[in-house]
Amino acid sequence: MFGKIKALKQDKNVVIIDFEQQQGQIEIITENIINVFSGFETKEHQSRAIEEVKSVNTEYVVIKKEDRIEIKTTALYIEIFDEFKVDFYDINHNLICADYRNERKVSTQIDQAAIELAAKEGHFIDARTLSKKIQVVKVMDGDECFYGLGDKTGFLNKRGYEYEMWNSDLPEPQVDSFKALYKSIPFFITLKKNHVFGIFYDNTYRTYFDMGKESDEYYYFGADDGNLDYYFIAGDKMPEIIEGYTYLTGRTPLPQLWTLGYHQSRWSYETKEEVKDIAKHFRELDIPCDVIHLDIDYMEDYKVFTWSNERFKDADKVIEELNQDGFKIVTIIDPGVKIEKGYTIYDEGIKNGYYAKDVEGNVYENAVWPGLSVYPDFSDEKVRNWWGDNQKLLLQKGVRGVWNDMNEPASFNGPLPDDVQFLDEGKGANHKKIHNVYGHLMAKATYEGLKRHDKRRPFVITRACYSGTQKYSTGWTGDNHSIWAHLQMAIPQLCNLGMSGLTFIGTDVGGFGSDCTAELLNRWVQVGCFSPLFRNHCCKPNRRQEPWAFNQETLDINRKYIKLHYTLLPYLYDLFWESQSNGLPIMRPLVLHYQNDRNVKEINDQFLFGETILVAPVVVQGQRARSIYLPEGNWIDYWTKEVVTGGKYILREAPLDVCPIYLKAGSIIPNYPELHYVGEKEVVELTLDVYEGVSEYHHYQDNGEDFEYEYGEYNEYLFSIDDKGIFTVQLASNGYSKIYQSFKVLYKGKIIVVPFNGEKVEVQL
Repeated sequence: MFGKIKALKQDKNVVIIDFEQQQGQIEIITENIINVFSGFETKEHQSRAIEEVKSVNTEYVVIKKEDRIEIKTTALYIEIFDEFKVDFYDINHNLICADYRNERKVSTQIDQAAIELAAKEGHFIDARTLSKKIQVVKVMDGDECFYGLGDKTGFLNKRGYEYEMWNSDLPEPQVDSFKALYKSIPFFITLKKNHVFGIFYDNTYRTYFDMGKESDEYYYFGADDGNLDYYFIAGDKMPEIIEGYTYLTGRTPLPQLWTLGYHQSRWSYETKEEVKDIAKHFRELDIPCDVIHLDIDYMEDYKVFTWSNERFKDADKVIEELNQDGFKIVTIIDPGVKIEKGYTIYDEGIKNGYYAKDVEGNVYENAVWPGLSVYPDFSDEKVRNWWGDNQKLLLQKGVRGVWNDMNEPASFNGPLPDDVQFLDEGKGANHKKIHNVYGHLMAKATYEGLKRHDKRRPFVITRACYSGTQKYSTGWTGDNHSIWAHLQMAIPQLCNLGMSGLTFIGTDVGGFGSDCTAELLNRWVQVGCFSPLFRNHCCKPNRRQEPWAFNQETLDINRKYIKLHYTLLPYLYDLFWESQSNGLPIMRPLVLHYQNDRNVKEINDQFLFGETILVAPVVVQGQRARSIYLPEGNWIDYWTKEVVTGGKYILREAPLDVCPIYLKAGSIIPNYPELHYVGEKEVVELTLDVYEGVSEYHHYQDNGEDFEYEYGEYNEYLFSIDDKGIFTVQLASNGYSKIYQSFKVLYKGKIIVVPFNGEKVEVQL
């Protein structure tokens, strides 16, 4: 494909290499991030994920040797050989990652006759091919664990599986063998005994990832079309890899505080009376809730940006009444626009050429909820601006957030053909190229429109996405089912999404499809309590699963964990503040902070909430005790306050109302007083749940709503404990007028009230 090296030249941070058949280039983005590029489709990068120039002036040296080119930064050696084989070494010249030199092979051959025979009983066997237009094959040493790759099914470690990046609407129960789901995030982290690194393959076509399934000698990634364009991200620790990846693709902006509260949804709450009744139940039953979601039935004939006069007459007045009681309304919006002359959204799009077209230049039509529909061409800035401006129609009714669904894009009359045409910012592209970024671009249009017209931090949810969507939207794992297997899958799925850059993420608590049981909802809400997006959502034909839908015990357990979630809101908000600077997720697998502990590399049923809270939920029906692994150090049982030495497995009883939770020694956890919704009352006294040990904690405070924090309108508090047990409070940054009046310190069963007026305070614990 490339041939032998013929010549090289340097242009700032780019080393351009002429091979016999093709040109390649190595760009030094930073000392730890290297881009490998060859323009098969275009001569330049055409990234939808990386929207700003990320390359910085970096010191490096290039040496031309007889059989290779060597590039040295202050952190890496890169060696480039004939056929554009690229190997990466650490600064001590220990091999980190090497290209595979031999031919690919399939370890298990399946003949065509066997495939045809299996098909008679309905079994689908995917015919394997050894050829992709673009492919990179890497040597596998044997000790690799692979993490990331977005919302893929299965376990935390992706070693031994294969996947595809092709956004897919798959309502049937997803199992481990599914290769693709709703999101395409072509980024993974490789953890080996002595090294850790990440690879981001920035290609929006259908891409393929074989993580050692085909052969135990190599793993590979490839694509049907596009460019060879991947980023190698080095570091000593897994968090550094995530920091590097999100440096490239962007980080989740600080959300409005209310978005971190509890959300209640269903397909559908069909009338304003039903919505008001749902709200009434929450308040009367003493269950905190901030958000009620409206699915497609609030619209007139499923036409986007409309309201049903029959079911939601005077919607603006109803929404204002709900808002007065602390409820915010989030409405669903799909991309499919109903074909109907006289319908403003359809007419404007037709007049201005805003919809995708077929190869003959006619507006492409397919069917979704409204019936025959057309698809906005979000690949064009004019269309995104138009779509963003239409968010005003929701804002004028009092809507506070927008939920983008069906944006893979989904369709009822078969998938969109590969040759559907898009503008692609004037360059032109077909559906094969745009498919995986369609939802990403819709989220961008929605976010930017809300930001223009509302001025508050936009709240957008998306089902489909691509790398970088975290800059614009939260997400959820799509149409899961009310089955125990999907509760079990939720933990590794959310952890891998978090390591793939999506900080603000959650599942449909209780499951969307199928029928939930009381026990399943009880256990699922215990996972949802620690999910950044905490939303209960289910499907119209199935059993209802609001917190009160089953029995008193279930109601009490739901209330307990929803209240716990609100207690921990300031801690959760602090994690989002931290994530803006380093990209780290909220839900974290244990391996993220204990990568050298062989016991945590494949733990699928525990996770960290931040770095200091370990959560070990029960995810098996009927189980009332479970084994828990505690990493090194001392850990404190949240419920009993028992101190347990880590570095071992323990057995913990877990009755139906108990989710085992452990806090790392030295933890300082900020707590809110009891709230029914964010903003119900001003928090003037912050409770600090303090655990013995030398430590410090940074706490963030702002108005929780707008962008003034970007101009310094926030407070940063530093809480610390020294080796003499002196607890110190100080205001490290003071740009927000509403400082706390006091702190209530909970320590070893004691309560110490610390008055505070902005001056440094020391207390003997």
